[in-house]
Amino acid sequence: MSTVTLGLLQHACTPDPAANLARALALAETAAQRGARIICTQELFRSPYFCQSEDHANFALAEPVPGPTTAAFQELARKHAVVVIASVFERRAAGLYHNAAAVIDADGSLLGVYRKMHIPDDPLYYEKFYFTPGDTGFQAWTTRYGRIGVLICWDQWYPEAARLTALAGAEIIFYPTAIGWHPREKARDGAAQQSAWETVQRAHAIANGCYVAAVNRVGLERPAGGDGLEFWGQSFVAGPGGQVLVRAPVDREEVLLATVDLAEVDTTRTHWPFLRDRRIDAYGDLTKRFTG
Repeated sequence: MSTVTLGLLQHACTPDPAANLARALALAETAAQRGARIICTQELFRSPYFCQSEDHANFALAEPVPGPTTAAFQELARKHAVVVIASVFERRAAGLYHNAAAVIDADGSLLGVYRKMHIPDDPLYYEKFYFTPGDTGFQAWTTRYGRIGVLICWDQWYPEAARLTALAGAEIIFYPTAIGWHPREKARDGAAQQSAWETVQRAHAIANGCYVAAVNRVGLERPAGGDGLEFWGQSFVAGPGGQVLVRAPVDREEVLLATVDLAEVDTTRTHWPFLRDRRIDAYGDLTKRFTG
């Protein structure tokens, strides 16, 4: 069958990593029991979004891959015969850390890891302090239920990342995410910021003729004090034509399910043959920083 049900785990996070893992596993159990075959966590779900400050103590939150988080989700994957994309703060070696996502097949095997390629450095998103840019490239994995790709949060804004992931064969691109409003900016800019975030990802679905699934957290977090960040939830799945199939609420936990038909990827790419008509002979300047 070409249909598969996706399950996105949107929730708030506490200061207790063990409690956050238990919550994510419980939501994944619920998703599997409700028919989800591919389940995706939100970004860095085992803690509050610690990148709001530059604090060496936060490196203690990191773990290896494979490690405790992947082991827990491998067990769940075997139990329910589900594919899992699990976000991990990866400790690769002493002084070498990544914002990563482990891809686990329905038999519990660890297919591989994607390491976030684009690392932001903005107010309250001080990720360059913590994360080495990824070196895995843009990949797709053949799972029991389809060929999937994974990108992470800030990667969402880059059409090159989505295109290369689609060219690797991804029928669905998953985006584990942690994005929210600066509370003081919300009234003035909040609607426009959230709309831009959703619109650019729907455009990736259109341009590449694939499904896009973005999963975000909810809640106001102040791990470094101050105003903190108000995560805007609104996890969603977009179809190959860019239409939003399902969307979670802005302010509460949700196990978001969407049943998608992977045959639509071939149909869409045939009728809108953007991949066929690419001028690959003319795109060399994309490897340059600036051409003005």
